[in-house]
Amino acid sequence: MEQNSLSNYNGFSYSMVIAGHYHESDSYSILRPDGMSDWLITYTLGGEGYFEVDGCEQHVMTGDVTLLKPGTPHRYGTPKGKSWDFVWAHFTGGFMDTSLLPSDALTIKQIEQHGVRERIYHVFLRILSDSREQGAYWHDLCLGSLREVLMLLAKQQTSRFDPRIEETLYLLAQRMQETVRVEELARSVGLSASRLSHLFKENTGESIVEALNRMRIKQAALLLAHTNRNAAEAAHDVGFQNYNHFTRQFRKYIGVTPSEFSRQSAPTKE
Repeated sequence: MEQNSLSNYNGFSYSMVIAGHYHESDSYSILRPDGMSDWLITYTLGGEGYFEVDGCEQHVMTGDVTLLKPGTPHRYGTPKGKSWDFVWAHFTGGFMDTSLLPSDALTIKQIEQHGVRERIYHVFLRILSDSREQGAYWHDLCLGSLREVLMLLAKQQTSRFDPRIEETLYLLAQRMQETVRVEELARSVGLSASRLSHLFKENTGESIVEALNRMRIKQAALLLAHTNRNAAEAAHDVGFQNYNHFTRQFRKYIGVTPSEFSRQSAPTKE
């Protein structure tokens, strides 16, 4: 059973992060009529779980992140006939940016983007490792990882884009240096190429190619301003195979040629 992360040793209370990975049958049930002194966050990897607060039972599925507020009477566990594979962590809210924490007693957020699901899973793996090892700075590392999850939730909540477009933008960033094909992107997000192109334009106001070029140029400008990469090297680093095309796109988005930009930003280079 998970423990509260507010521990007491010889009368001295201190904050800890406690985390675990459970794969539970339908015999698993936790009842806390007085709630907890800390936050509980869970991330469902597979199967199905439930949370009951104020007499209302809600079920969680794969990709659901759940946050349970301190002081909230609750019950949670695995529904009859099901199994529940999930990772969890207890943490104290006083060590977290309060703007990232929900005000509701129970918050359940479905993560629809595959890339974000994978990212959150790997964040929890880091939390598990750091909390068990308890090496130097382990507590700060765990809190930093938890903040990442909370910021990803906040980003999803404030996004004005369709989740499939968010996933497409993530894939473009991941594959910036590659030759990107709309058909492959479309398969990755479960749409036809024509539907993805239309939805992308509708959401972002630009085509997939335009978004990719803008992303590449912004990255190239950072390389020119803050590294010793020359224009040709920066063009190659961000995925442009044709230097003349890179120059035209750079002028389109930045307003000057790569060489002019490099000269203007030269004093800031390290």
